[in-house]
Amino acid sequence: MKSYIKLFCVAFLFTISFSSYAQVEGGETYLIKEINVTGNTNFSAQTIIAYSKLRKDEEIQVGGEKIANAVKTLWKSNLFSSIDIYITDIAGKSANLEIHLSDLPELKDLTIEGVKKGKKDEIIDENKLKSGQKVTENLIATTKNYLTNKYRKKGFLNTDVRIITSEVIDSVEKERVDMRIAIDKGEKVKIKTINFEGNDKIVDKKLRKAMKSTKQKNFIRILKRSKYIEDDFREDLISVVDYYKENGYRDARIISDSISYLDKKTISLDIKVEEGEQYTFGKISFVGNTIYSDQQLSNLLGIKEGDTYNGVELRERIADDSNPDANDITNAYQNFGYMFSTINPVEVSAEGNIIDMEIRISEGKPAYYNNITVVGNDVTNDHVIYREIRTRPGELYRKSDIIRTIRELGQLGYFDAQQIVPDIKNPNPVDGTLDVQYSLVEQGSSQIQLQGGYGGGGFIGTLGLSFNNFSIKNIFNGEAYKPVPRGDGQSLALRLQASQFFQTYSFSFSEPWFGGKKPYQLSSSLSHSRQFLYDSSTGSADKEKSFNITGLTFGVSTRLAEPDDYFLLSQAISYQHYDLQNYNTGLFTFGDGTSNNLSYTIGLSRSDVYNDPIFPTGGSSFSVSAKFSFPYSLVNGVDYGDLKDDRADQSEIISDFQNNSSPSLQETAAYNDAQLRIAEIDQERFKWLEFYKIKFKADWYQALTKKLVLRPSVEFGFLGAYNNDRGVIPFERFFVGGDGLGNFSLDGREVVQLRGYPNQSLSSQDGGSIYSKFSLELRYPITLGAQAKIYALSFLEAGTSVNEFKDYDPFKLQRSAGFGLRIFMPAFGLLGIDFGHAFDESPYGTAVKNWETHFIIGQQF
Repeated sequence: MKSYIKLFCVAFLFTISFSSYAQVEGGETYLIKEINVTGNTNFSAQTIIAYSKLRKDEEIQVGGEKIANAVKTLWKSNLFSSIDIYITDIAGKSANLEIHLSDLPELKDLTIEGVKKGKKDEIIDENKLKSGQKVTENLIATTKNYLTNKYRKKGFLNTDVRIITSEVIDSVEKERVDMRIAIDKGEKVKIKTINFEGNDKIVDKKLRKAMKSTKQKNFIRILKRSKYIEDDFREDLISVVDYYKENGYRDARIISDSISYLDKKTISLDIKVEEGEQYTFGKISFVGNTIYSDQQLSNLLGIKEGDTYNGVELRERIADDSNPDANDITNAYQNFGYMFSTINPVEVSAEGNIIDMEIRISEGKPAYYNNITVVGNDVTNDHVIYREIRTRPGELYRKSDIIRTIRELGQLGYFDAQQIVPDIKNPNPVDGTLDVQYSLVEQGSSQIQLQGGYGGGGFIGTLGLSFNNFSIKNIFNGEAYKPVPRGDGQSLALRLQASQFFQTYSFSFSEPWFGGKKPYQLSSSLSHSRQFLYDSSTGSADKEKSFNITGLTFGVSTRLAEPDDYFLLSQAISYQHYDLQNYNTGLFTFGDGTSNNLSYTIGLSRSDVYNDPIFPTGGSSFSVSAKFSFPYSLVNGVDYGDLKDDRADQSEIISDFQNNSSPSLQETAAYNDAQLRIAEIDQERFKWLEFYKIKFKADWYQALTKKLVLRPSVEFGFLGAYNNDRGVIPFERFFVGGDGLGNFSLDGREVVQLRGYPNQSLSSQDGGSIYSKFSLELRYPITLGAQAKIYALSFLEAGTSVNEFKDYDPFKLQRSAGFGLRIFMPAFGLLGIDFGHAFDESPYGTAVKNWETHFIIGQQF
């Protein structure tokens, strides 16, 4: 008979093994002759022996470390349900080892019940339930806990998850199991009441209001639902205590909280508080300050003796972690170079419910930047980044410089604004130095627009290429095309759009740092468009009748130092040539002829919006511009008063003819002559366009909560004439209403978005010379990832457009409201949809629906 000695037995998960064997004295050592592998396993004996690190001809000890380590090593592989090691065939000081083990069963088929089909893949991925996965009790337990907690967080407190496994018997030798996950979410549990006990000083209603995310049922509440979420409830308990501290009850605390199940759908939350006594601030003194005087720090603190004690306000006035730009004491030191400063408020007395405070300050040494580095810029060249960085080696440390750098790097659009991280390295309080490393994540900054569709009586095709991180110096370097030369921060855009009725071509290029030393932007653009007249007899375009525009613009802009360096001054000279060839429409009184538009534009803008240009969370931007043509009527010797009178006479002849039911031959000839004369007069009036144009726009961004962002906006535009006898030009006008997109712009028109109304329905047929618009938008981010940024929005808008100042009334507006969605993908730009409801009729007779759907492409961030 064989003699067996059990050296080590591990039983876990699926089997527990106990055996009786011949007894040997503990601690005996043997020389291993052979190692055998037995049991239910699909792994080869050589693999298991090698992995166990046990070797033939080596000495082992009963209960020794080598055997224990072998079992631990095998067990850590998470491949086996039981592992036993035995000693067999003892012969003197030699013996054989037997490794007996069983494989964990593998998952064959998985069935998930109780959730929608689209959620099943999510459950499989998040719990690693792919076919072939080893099934352990730990996997089952963690999956069950994950699913239970997942749905509890969504308000399904009664969620029941059952996981059942069944052995599979088939021709495969592996041990396999099928798994069935049955999820019963039950009814969503709502909070019927929130009850407080022990609150004599502050009523329940105010305490409930302090709870931002946990609300009891109320039919008038829309934004905050009454579902119970454990994590939110715990945060709101802290908010309740903070609310007490804001009102002077610094010793307030939550004694207990509990949930009472009223039925399967509703619960009651019971919270017991201890309020304590109300305190006021006493004397507040500052200790250790030499940089700022007591009075300066007291002004920053903004708390006076006798004020009701407010622990939350005290904390925020010293250091407001929620606002990097806060006007607090910590930032006052941080923005003056004292990175190593510390500020600690200490209560020195609380007699008679009056708290005397000492603000103890350790200023430390001023800190200076040492090394400034960037990582993660795989495409963008270093010099493009470093010229935007406001932290320079050798300069005094300022926290505000780091924050400004983050925002301006985000505004470039080359990097994911959500992942720009400044890493403070090697801070040395003794030497007063620190290093800063900016970690960046590149994102696609070039876009392609390829569209096709039917509109305006035919197929419209669009091809657009926009390269926003271009490198023109490498345009002849074949190795730089990946797929185009990139990395120098230049912008290049090409666009072609065509249908049977029109063609537009445009090219633009800009260099934001011309010369490389200062932010001096140089830009240029060239465009050409052709519009063909509709032939009603054939239903197609008449290529012999066209309206052509060729335009060229050169612009420069530079950042100013005063009033601050957020200001940008821009200037541009532009020229457009308008050529009408047998193009007789109601837009112009002449069908053959030309007009020229040579103008100068100057603009002043300021923008300090936070970080992400797609979804700003704070800051503001405004711009004001003035566009002027040369006052030709002062020097060309033409008497436009006479032309005006002559035109009025000719218009009267035309009017008389139109009102005459049976005109004579002579009257008909006079009518035709009058039309020709008006065309000649207007050709003279508009040969060189004379005008001035003023525009203003301002946007503000304010984070109401961590995610909700409010965006108020106001716009105004005015097109005027130097010479009233010459009149306002028919070009450069404003067209208000609709999605704000124009397929093409033939006459310098500006299309102004006002959702809820049909496109250009709030202006006259020829456009307005004055417009104003007011907008209020509430935004909520769904995801702000690098691959796609998605946010939902709701809006209120109002605006108007008129032709003369006497008709302008800023309070007589066309109003609308609605909601929408925006999706930004770096390769394709911004896409969106809006649903707008109009509240007023169009003053120009255009039919207005109750709801209007707008598709947004490439603008309206």
